[in-house]
Amino acid sequence: MSTDHPVPGLHASVLDALGQEIVSGTAPVGAVVRIDQLDERFGVSRSVVREAVRVLSSMGLVETRRRLGVRVRPRTQWNVFDPRVIRWRLDGPDREDQLVSLGELRRGFEPVAAELAAERATPEQCGAMVGAVMQMTVHAKAGDLEAYLEADTVFHTTMLEASGNEMLAALSNVVAEVLAGRTHHQLMPARPNPVAIRLHGDVAQAIGSGDGRAASAAMAAIITEASDAVRSTAAAPEGTAAD
Repeated sequence: MSTDHPVPGLHASVLDALGQEIVSGTAPVGAVVRIDQLDERFGVSRSVVREAVRVLSSMGLVETRRRLGVRVRPRTQWNVFDPRVIRWRLDGPDREDQLVSLGELRRGFEPVAAELAAERATPEQCGAMVGAVMQMTVHAKAGDLEAYLEADTVFHTTMLEASGNEMLAALSNVVAEVLAGRTHHQLMPARPNPVAIRLHGDVAQAIGSGDGRAASAAMAAIITEASDAVRSTAAAPEGTAAD
């Protein structure tokens, strides 16, 4: 096989490895590496490394300088909304801080989206949210956290889309990474908290009935309980969480 073009699997592997090193601080701010060192280290073609570096540069994690190499940029330059950056940070040592930060961000936009959805949601979107809550109930009883995660993600994605605001809808990937991060890093209880499911049901019902204030309040309650659960994880690892 020719090595002139990046191989998707290799590109993703190199990208993940470098991204995680940068966001974890293993590759500190200002550190410089040469592309020829990277292709030797990973045992891949120069084009695979260049593509990975191009993507990291687009995220603001690195910059390339002629005759110098690839330099790690300060965190203030990162695109912290990029789902891959979020995923790498959740895989790293500052996972709890990242989840708390994301919880604060969610409080700033999901209650607003829920209120807008109460005005703008279509019957199909209302049905999709109700259906997602029903699936969450079923999967919670079965203890199937992956299936629960999928239903939970559908709920939040649909709610953000139902806001009718494309900027809010674009944040669905951010929320999806938060939900996936909690599940994949054992920050969810073996049996999801029934209170969480009830609150999701409250949001769906309020949106369906056009009650924006109630929808916003219920969504804020979901996020608050989730953030509180993250903060108490270290002290009470068996604690339940809302979302």
